[in-house]
Amino acid sequence: MSLLRVSGLSKSFGGLKAVDDVSFDLEAGQLLALLGPNGAGKSTCFNMVNGQLQPSSGSIRLEDRELVGMRPRDIWRLGVGRTFQIAATFNSMTVLENVQMALVSRERKTFGLWKPARSRYADEAMTLLEQVGMGADANGACGVLAYGDVKRVELAIALANRPKLLLMDEPTAGMAPRERNELMALTRRLVTEYKIGVLFTEHSMDVVFAYADRMIVLARGKLIAEGDGETIRNDARVQEVYFGTGKTFQPRAPLHEAAGGHPGQGALQ
Repeated sequence: MSLLRVSGLSKSFGGLKAVDDVSFDLEAGQLLALLGPNGAGKSTCFNMVNGQLQPSSGSIRLEDRELVGMRPRDIWRLGVGRTFQIAATFNSMTVLENVQMALVSRERKTFGLWKPARSRYADEAMTLLEQVGMGADANGACGVLAYGDVKRVELAIALANRPKLLLMDEPTAGMAPRERNELMALTRRLVTEYKIGVLFTEHSMDVVFAYADRMIVLARGKLIAEGDGETIRNDARVQEVYFGTGKTFQPRAPLHEAAGGHPGQGALQ
């Protein structure tokens, strides 16, 4: 059984069909990149999986559960985590407190607390921070961290819910090349270790071709291609519709030599 199965997914806004009959599967332990030019329907599709938007038609199943009609919070409680293009953390709290708040929410103890949140789940929060390489910064304010470190904290927050599925919206946006590769190498390691399925959107093609197991490409709301890096790189529709005439994929040196991550598969030249 697939971890995530999307079938016949469509979404219309008035006369505009933002997503048109899109279907795909995602397995546990797999990174699936959702690609497309601006206006292709990526964000709409992504937000329907998360429950922020309800589809006009179609099905979204997490294992044996239908997600269509459910609220984002209920979907989150089923084991669907999310990170955002602009990292969402509490700058005035410490790094540790940010993760503790996620753990408190997971246990449904956000309201009616009899003792301060900082006294709850400190050990588990520290373990999560150590997993993402932020243990040494646990007691510092989140607001003074470098942006790449904030993204690591956000990943720890997402992992606090013990997700089966992790949705990552532009996970490396605003990051330098070294930071991008370090974050995705970390994500790859955690996905392999905990068998988490990851659906992510991304504009950095070096990241996509280095770390994605599979890719799906949208254009004008329709699924135009899917497959591994070699399949996408050689697809004429992707080259024309997604990247424009004259743009082709050419292999690039593996990124794992610098990042310690998954071998590179190619990049846009």
